[in-house]
Amino acid sequence: MQASDLNFSLQGKKLFFASDFHLGAPDFQSSRERQARIIAWLDYIADEAAAIFLVGDIFDFWFEYKQVIPKGQLPFLAKLSQLRDRGIPILFFTGNHDLWMQDYFTQELGIPVYTHPIEILVEGKKILVGHGDGLGPGDPTYKVLKKVFTSPIAQWLFRWTHPDIGISLARAWSGKSRISNSSKDEQRFLGADEWLWAYCKEVEQSVPHDCYIFGHRHLPLQLPVGQSATYFNLGEWVSQNTYLEMSSSETQLITFSTIPSPHGTRFESNSYQ
Repeated sequence: MQASDLNFSLQGKKLFFASDFHLGAPDFQSSRERQARIIAWLDYIADEAAAIFLVGDIFDFWFEYKQVIPKGQLPFLAKLSQLRDRGIPILFFTGNHDLWMQDYFTQELGIPVYTHPIEILVEGKKILVGHGDGLGPGDPTYKVLKKVFTSPIAQWLFRWTHPDIGISLARAWSGKSRISNSSKDEQRFLGADEWLWAYCKEVEQSVPHDCYIFGHRHLPLQLPVGQSATYFNLGEWVSQNTYLEMSSSETQLITFSTIPSPHGTRFESNSYQ
């Protein structure tokens, strides 16, 4: 957990949190359709946004060679650039699928990249935000793999692999990981065994917060932590299209949906139940 001096005063605006876009998966066409939906959501929230938090696994795979980044997400990157040109702060968190972020977002887009959960203050409320991979009990295999993948030596060796080969291998590995997780039925609510919920309870005992916000689990969740804190999981955008909206008066999970109308497709948000 990283301490942060990020202090947000909303002044009639809102914070928005979303994770697990998995852009690039499972194929070009479905990823492009999802990208269009995400861009529409970003347009929808832009006027109200005090800041936008992209909380990990935004890309299904990302690796920055010295002169190369993965292709396929140019419209999304262009939209982020437009939002930054409007002065809207964007905070990016790495997840287990895009943990090899370096300085492209920081230098090219003016978007800070966080590799661990951070604390923010929102009008006096203390909030912990992060992707959530490797936290809490369980998943010892991934925790070992994460140490290997995040080591400078491993990243240096991968950088010497030709991008056509390296990116193809990494995307194949990513797809295999998703299939493995699906076969283990890891995208169902685990009750008291929800490991990020358990992590929040453990943190709350030593460092109380008002709110915990994570992704990774692909489940939109709102669960109590201790006497007054709440744990939110953001869900995902492959099938759910859920995000968190935080105003001065309330914090709620919302589903972003496309609604057919006589005048064409329009976009609107519905409160998550």
